[in-house]
Amino acid sequence: MRWKGRRTSSNVQDRRGGGAVKTGGISIIGVIIAFVAWKFFGVNPMQAYQMSSQVTQSSSAQQSAPENETAEQQEARLFVSTVLADTEDTWVPIFQQIGRDYQEPTLVMYSGATSTACGTGQSAMGPFYCPADQTVYIDTTFFKEMRTQMDISGEQNQSELSRQDQAGDFAQAYVIAHEVGHHVQTLLGISQQVNKARQQVGQAEGNQLSVRQELQADCLAGLWAKQTNQRHQFLDQGDIAEAMDAAEKIGDDYLQRKSRGSVVPDSFTHGTSEQRQRWFDRGFTSGDINQCDTFNTNSL
Repeated sequence: MRWKGRRTSSNVQDRRGGGAVKTGGISIIGVIIAFVAWKFFGVNPMQAYQMSSQVTQSSSAQQSAPENETAEQQEARLFVSTVLADTEDTWVPIFQQIGRDYQEPTLVMYSGATSTACGTGQSAMGPFYCPADQTVYIDTTFFKEMRTQMDISGEQNQSELSRQDQAGDFAQAYVIAHEVGHHVQTLLGISQQVNKARQQVGQAEGNQLSVRQELQADCLAGLWAKQTNQRHQFLDQGDIAEAMDAAEKIGDDYLQRKSRGSVVPDSFTHGTSEQRQRWFDRGFTSGDINQCDTFNTNSL
């Protein structure tokens, strides 16, 4: 995957170790805000202080890379920022075509754990999208684990993102594009409709709705790949195969068979390996958002 030398997004926050987010100590600005909130609006001063601290921390994180940033951290940040910019360049014109404004999401890189509007994000959760703050969260150690799971070989002691042509980078980009796909679903009101519908049905039916939502995000990721390749010819030989391998490794049936030796289809929430591969390919082949309607088809 050829990603270097292109535009990078300004919507990336880097909260990895040693970065700009600092907790502890007293902020004079926070104290003033808390006093004003208590005096004039009757707000609990401690709650007001905590809220102002969170805003200050978020703003600081957005403006700064980690202190003493290593070459590996810089490479990862540039890669993620480039892929996010590619998603922006894909979705802005598509939304214009349907008469909508695309609100660009934020992407947070973190290590271990971080606060989100959806609760505490942890590395064990893998990459995820929080609709409450319209932010994608990624612990970049996931990329290294992903390469291991995909059996992608690399030189010893080498960054997982340290070569422009490194095997596995497109699979990582696919994961980012999938999470941005959930942001697209939120902007279009699809996620809200799914959540409402799931509250009105049983567990198995709710899981099936979740599967359709996830497969649509896979399709939207394929659409991103198609349109970005048309703009930049960034795909190398084998990149699509990488995405297909990644889709296989994160299929519900593959994961259940690997962890417990059997599969329980009613418990699927993301789709089988074959389904995930098929819908990514459908988005990539068509490059058309209208081909990603997983909710009005009997065949997934």
